[in-house]
Amino acid sequence: MESERPACLCHECGTLHGVRRLPSGVTARCRTCGTPLYRQRKDTAVRALALTVAALILFAVAHTFPFLTFSMEGNATTATILGSAFALYREGVWPLAAVVFAMASLFPLLKLMANLYTLLPAAMGRAAPGTHRMFATAARLRSWAMTEVYLLGVLVAYVKLSELATLTVGPALWAFGVLIVCMAAADNVLDPRAVWWRLGPQNRLGALLATRQPLAACHVCDQVVPLPAAVHDARCPRCGAMLHHRKPDALARTWALCLAAAILYIPANVLPVMTVTSFGRGESDTILSGVVTLIEAGMWPVAALVFFASITVPVLKLIGLFYLLLSVQLGWHARPRERTQLYRIIEQVGRWSMIDIFMIAILAVLVDLGEIARIEPGTGALAFAGVVILTMLASASFEPRLIWDNERKRHGKRRPAAA
Repeated sequence: MESERPACLCHECGTLHGVRRLPSGVTARCRTCGTPLYRQRKDTAVRALALTVAALILFAVAHTFPFLTFSMEGNATTATILGSAFALYREGVWPLAAVVFAMASLFPLLKLMANLYTLLPAAMGRAAPGTHRMFATAARLRSWAMTEVYLLGVLVAYVKLSELATLTVGPALWAFGVLIVCMAAADNVLDPRAVWWRLGPQNRLGALLATRQPLAACHVCDQVVPLPAAVHDARCPRCGAMLHHRKPDALARTWALCLAAAILYIPANVLPVMTVTSFGRGESDTILSGVVTLIEAGMWPVAALVFFASITVPVLKLIGLFYLLLSVQLGWHARPRERTQLYRIIEQVGRWSMIDIFMIAILAVLVDLGEIARIEPGTGALAFAGVVILTMLASASFEPRLIWDNERKRHGKRRPAAA
């Protein structure tokens, strides 16, 4: 019966659904806004556990052995992942060093460890103490663990240096590449519902509708619970996360973060992101001048990649967020589904702008030959990292359900129907 199905509430438009059993590999989408809701998978815990263990082994290899070796004029330097963060710290840019260390090493490791703690007992049909906290931590770190973006930054640095000196690829780079594949595969085969429903049953559609109260969905474990409109400090009965009908102060927070990012974008593009010193002669590079240098060297694909990730994406992301904010505050009703899709794209692409920051970190540790050749990070790099982080926080703060609230007000107040 429809009423006995587990309930699922779309986080982007607020439509209530009943969870159906689907063929393996099929994705269920919200009938209102098209957002992916869940995907049916087989043997999810066992397969994800095997890939997580493999990823942890590769993580250790990637952080132990050399990444790249740079040779010039009889001198050589070796780069490691941790060494790239330490190079920034040694140059006095400790906030940038902290960002690189966290996103390339710490957050991926914490995510893998949290998944291991959760999946190892789950594969044996058990649950360890504090599993809900650990699994929630892994989910929150997914956007901030940027191993694939770091690897792309390394490849850009490799291309920039390949015609200037001899570069030798170390075993860590190969291990890091396979690590990314294993982490992506683990995320793909893992069905979070299978873990959360083992920790606590999902509330049923009929029982929730019978309460005749407003419903709220937990952003961590997707549990759907009745939540009176006047309650503002309730917690999810399954994972303990805060519950709310709409993100608190979503518009004010998103406006503040977007404006701060827009202000920082100016020094990020005007100030040098790095200074290249060769035989005692220094030359500063901004993001745009670095793109021009790549074009002059005939590296069109790499120049296009850097231009898109470091210049086009931040600008389009800010314009998109400002557009969404204005559309909600002015009560626009047109194209709510397209605006929701725009929000989804903005949320997914922002992290790729960190390519330039990771590239600078690798260059700083590789090209450190004293007066012969040296690359130092500039103030613009710190401002640009701030732009990327602020825009990511802004997209996370925005409440897409406000788009659909305007649409529902237009047609009169009514409860989201189950599908």
